[in-house]
Amino acid sequence: MRNLLFRRKNIADLLKKEGTIQLKQSLGAFDLILLGVGAIVGTGIFILPGTVSATHAGPGIVFSFIIAAIVCALAGMCYSEFASSVPVTGSAYTYGYIVFGEIVAWLVGWALLLEYGLAVAAVATGWSSYLSALLAGFNISLPTAISGSFNPAVGTYINLPAIVIIFATAFFLMLGIKESTRLNSIMVFLKVGVILLFIGVGVFYVEPTNWQPFLPFGVSGVLSGAALVFFAYLGFDAVSSAAEEVKNPQRNMPIGIIGSLLICTVLYVVVSLVLTGMVPYTDLNVSDPVSYVMQLVHQDWIAGIISLGAVVGMMTVILVMSYGGTRLLYALGRDGLLPKSMAELSPKFKTPVKNTWVFAILVAFCAGFVPLSKLTELVNMGTLVAFTIVSIGVIYLRKNKNIPSGGFKVPFFPVLPILSFLMCLFLISQLSIHTWIACGLWFVFGLIVYFVYGRKHSTMN
Repeated sequence: MRNLLFRRKNIADLLKKEGTIQLKQSLGAFDLILLGVGAIVGTGIFILPGTVSATHAGPGIVFSFIIAAIVCALAGMCYSEFASSVPVTGSAYTYGYIVFGEIVAWLVGWALLLEYGLAVAAVATGWSSYLSALLAGFNISLPTAISGSFNPAVGTYINLPAIVIIFATAFFLMLGIKESTRLNSIMVFLKVGVILLFIGVGVFYVEPTNWQPFLPFGVSGVLSGAALVFFAYLGFDAVSSAAEEVKNPQRNMPIGIIGSLLICTVLYVVVSLVLTGMVPYTDLNVSDPVSYVMQLVHQDWIAGIISLGAVVGMMTVILVMSYGGTRLLYALGRDGLLPKSMAELSPKFKTPVKNTWVFAILVAFCAGFVPLSKLTELVNMGTLVAFTIVSIGVIYLRKNKNIPSGGFKVPFFPVLPILSFLMCLFLISQLSIHTWIACGLWFVFGLIVYFVYGRKHSTMN
């Protein structure tokens, strides 16, 4: 039984081209950077800098973002070594299969399904709210019954805008990754343009006295702030899902992962500085701090543009996280742990059309009917579980003599992977007991699926 549960994939077999239809290699380093920025810069930059500075870190939130970025960069380097050594779709799931065995890989894949699925559903729900606010600026209002999750007490029954955006995203993903990245690129440029507009205008309203005191909650406030803003970086791991569709992955994967993290960190830090410099940090505990401060300085037209930027920004997060989820289902189906139909590629589009729509329907149901406010922390748990496995897995990967030479290597080995592992464990410990219980139930359900179906149908048999 132990040999069955911990059977590992052979790297040489993974790198062979199997079957007649393959995922098309069409992405370069710049495409990957835009994918990363598209996934990372979303609700985080428009909400977290205000709420976390008001309640935890004050102007010192810039240090919170830098600390969180360091944790993500350490995990990102571990991802980069895996992605350049084993350029196969499946992200942390595939990496776990190589170094730890099938049962660990399945649990990591199950955790990632939770991350991608709930992230898409939660962001789509938020996108619906921002869309309603944007339309209200044009005196257009959506019927209450179709603009929120099922809650008859307040008159909402279905969140139709959230369902529509998820299905629209699935349609673009069905057409192909190159077409999807083209759409993502346009939206990322719009989103970053809006952020730069805020910085360019807001800097003239900065009053240095608002930065005093810089650390009102002390160092502990900065650290607790880092545990919260860490979640603003979620999504860069979805870039590693593109490994099989990348030209020259040994070079381009590390550039895409580390490059997107670097760009997003700079944007987060500068926005936080401008935001806390424009008004006292105590006034920023609102749901739309970036728009709010622009209204305070009577720049209402910019506040409207920022609302538009938030709507566009969330669309890119939905796109990239949906992409990560469909490619994970593809890997699980190809390995037999889920039905083989999950790994079927369309001869016309060269994409997994069936699993794209299965993923979209399941996630759209959650976004349309289920209130997700209590479940969003599960997204973070799923991500951190994957980060810990990848961080410690690099040490085992280096011992494997079948790894092709060349590609990116984590510097200061093994210190940085161990440091990344410990930091991720620390952040997991910061999550609430309710999250631990809900995540435990999810994993129990996953183990049932594995023992009833996956173990019998695994291609490793």
